Amino acid sequence: MTKFIGYVGTYTKEESEGVYQFTLDTEKKEIVDVKLAAKLDNPTYVTVSNDQKNLYAVSKEGEKGGVTAFTINPETGELTKLNSQSSEGAPPCHVGVNRDRSNVVTANYHTAKIESYLTNEDGSLNPVTSVIEHEGSGPHERQEKPHLHFAGFTPDERYVIAVDLGSDRVYTYSVLNGKLEENQVFATKPGSGPRHIVFHPNGIFAYVMTELSSEVIVLHYNEGDGSFTKQQYIRTIPEDFKKTNDGSAIHISSDGKFVYAANRGHNSIAVFEVNQESGQLNFLEWTSTEGNWPRDFVLDPTEEYLVATNQKSNTMTLFSRDKSTGKLVLLHSGVKVPEPVCVKFL
Repeated sequence: MTKFIGYVGTYTKEESEGVYQFTLDTEKKEIVDVKLAAKLDNPTYVTVSNDQKNLYAVSKEGEKGGVTAFTINPETGELTKLNSQSSEGAPPCHVGVNRDRSNVVTANYHTAKIESYLTNEDGSLNPVTSVIEHEGSGPHERQEKPHLHFAGFTPDERYVIAVDLGSDRVYTYSVLNGKLEENQVFATKPGSGPRHIVFHPNGIFAYVMTELSSEVIVLHYNEGDGSFTKQQYIRTIPEDFKKTNDGSAIHISSDGKFVYAANRGHNSIAVFEVNQESGQLNFLEWTSTEGNWPRDFVLDPTEEYLVATNQKSNTMTLFSRDKSTGKLVLLHSGVKVPEPVCVKFL
């Protein structure tokens, strides 16, 4: 295959109309055919089910917020809306789905809630099964209350992990038939503002990106009880960078050798090599995202390419990736897409 379909979740505050679709042409080594895939209000985060049959997007409906389910046309990537579930308040900022797409979970920055939904056979959503409202705060001015920024499943899918930027905590919930129950709480350094987490393919190492302190926290995960223990904190920006930087996305290559972390402000992706014995990280390099405020990025299905979204410059940037060194080389920048936040591939 030389062409891969991707999706971009966006803010719809200015000119964006919803979820956008694009094609990565690996022969031309460029991003082509950017177009609107689904009209939706503020679908800032999207996720694709493991079987590639459904896309789930966080969404806003009037004064309500929730999640919308779509089917994906495997040939064209076209999205067809199935249904949505929403409740009073601002929309969530993150959505995750388990491997057999029976359970969808969302994290809400504004309402401090994690919500869990069971799905039907076609991927459509049932009304919410479980709602957990968090409490707490932190020392930073943006930590006046809980701000949930991530909800997703552990590799063994026995647990759901919720990451709370507002109270410097990573929660582990046991999950059974969509019902969530608090199991463990890991406290990060006060004021660090944890945002997103990724797991190493071995299911034991985990990496948390902090938004406020611009660090990656290396954790060991105990599959038995769902608890985490700290191994390392490592900066994602240069020591001498004194302007505002908000850490954003974090991803890991499927071979578990390299971790990538994006910096909004420094406008870069930091590349780290993973020590396969300890899980600890060694910094390799920074690569400019050739745009302003890289909110997210994604590796393509071959992992020979990386696409970054620059929210404030309304652009996407394409890099090639050396699988042996982990390093990135710029191929194509300035690809127009309005208010981009999240990016995913089929």
